[in-house]
Amino acid sequence: MSKQTITVIKGDGIGPSIVEAAIQVLEKAGCDFNYEYVDAGLTALEKTGELLPQATLDAIARNKITLKGPLTTPVGEGFTSINVTLRKKFNLYANVRPVISFKGTKARYENIDIITIRENTEGMYSGHGQIVSEDGQTAQASSIVTKEGARRIAEFAFETARREKRKKVTIVHKANILKSTSGLFLKTAREVAQNYPDIEAQEMIVDNTCMQLVMNPQQFDVIVTTNLFGDILSDLCAGLVGGLGMAPGANIGTDCAIFEAVHGSAPDIAGKNLANPSSVILASIQMLEYLEMKDKAEKILAAVSDVIASGDRTTRDLGGSFGTTDFTQAVLERL
Repeated sequence: MSKQTITVIKGDGIGPSIVEAAIQVLEKAGCDFNYEYVDAGLTALEKTGELLPQATLDAIARNKITLKGPLTTPVGEGFTSINVTLRKKFNLYANVRPVISFKGTKARYENIDIITIRENTEGMYSGHGQIVSEDGQTAQASSIVTKEGARRIAEFAFETARREKRKKVTIVHKANILKSTSGLFLKTAREVAQNYPDIEAQEMIVDNTCMQLVMNPQQFDVIVTTNLFGDILSDLCAGLVGGLGMAPGANIGTDCAIFEAVHGSAPDIAGKNLANPSSVILASIQMLEYLEMKDKAEKILAAVSDVIASGDRTTRDLGGSFGTTDFTQAVLERL
């Protein structure tokens, strides 16, 4: 059996250091992968004049599995978001953002275990109809929701709930106001829910969801929603467990998947050995679960959990005073 090759995009800013930490952890856990390193973001722009070179796209298409650090898209210079481009190019329609509580973090809550599943290619992020009037006084954009897009993300959410032995899926919407787009999403998700009688289907308006996540987050299990709402809610959920440094993300399509740190490239601390590598290490755990390497995923999760719980060489955001390499070494020792 041939080795699995993983496309690796180290990314910008703190990306190279935290991705290297994740690779070390994967190797120490006994994951026998080949790695193909390619560039994207500012790193690629400086080398090739392109944010997303064709060679990078070819590697992602060829290997099907990608581990990615944070990328920087220059703001206000006419560049399209690299992440949005990748999701559209490879039809990565499901964005999966799990958050769990780790003992030892400075999070305000305990016993959080929520998966936010966000439709990744439609809604307000479809990119259609973005117009600014000639006088600069009026701007408009179109939100596009299709029945097929709503159906497949709802099915993905309920299938995930069933596979992970979850009890409830909360369908988040704004159908009371956005009767066309959010209305179609809600109607379609209701139809899908009928095929999963073993899982409770709950409906919740997005603004109430935000309040409930702050008031009583433990009531949530799996959340499924549209692109814009999912983008906002998944970051809110990250805040429940200590911030984006503790939140991984997966972008999954029918035959291709990209696993990533969901935080930014933090250029202010790049090269200073200060970043917490947990987000991309947790993303690599998602990758292992996707590849059905559950034993190795559990092994790494246990090691990371123990490092944070014991406060052994933790980074500043976790209440410690150590750096990326120290934290990584503590994880490696436990493996």
